[in-house]
Amino acid sequence: MEPSKVVVRFRDGKIVKGYTQNFFPNKPTFLLRPYNARNPNESVEISIDNLKAVFFVRDFLGNTKHKERKRVAEGDKPQGRFIEVTCKDNEVIVGSTAGYDPKRQGFFVFFFDPMANNIKAYIVSASVSRVRYL
Repeated sequence: MEPSKVVVRFRDGKIVKGYTQNFFPNKPTFLLRPYNARNPNESVEISIDNLKAVFFVRDFLGNTKHKERKRVAEGDKPQGRFIEVTCKDNEVIVGSTAGYDPKRQGFFVFFFDPMANNIKAYIVSASVSRVRYL
């Protein structure tokens, strides 16, 4: 299994970038290999309970000049229901989801913009203040 590039956002604002091969939405922890680790075997165990979200990204730098599209464009075929998620830190995430249930540990949101650095995000339910279907 190819490692996924992720940006891990903690509830306290801390951000860690790295690679994971064992992230599963129903598990309480996963291993992260920091992208700048000197030892290629170095990994850190991450507890979902401490997180706001895990962003699956195309690269670690992103494009600060790109303005992410938060709407569906003509010709797009997103899967699932359109959703707007407001996190407790007031960040708003817009995309589509196949299964939001506030009783679960978290849920995936898939971003509309194919040119954005973010592909999808696993949002931890405890970090959410509001969800609205669009």
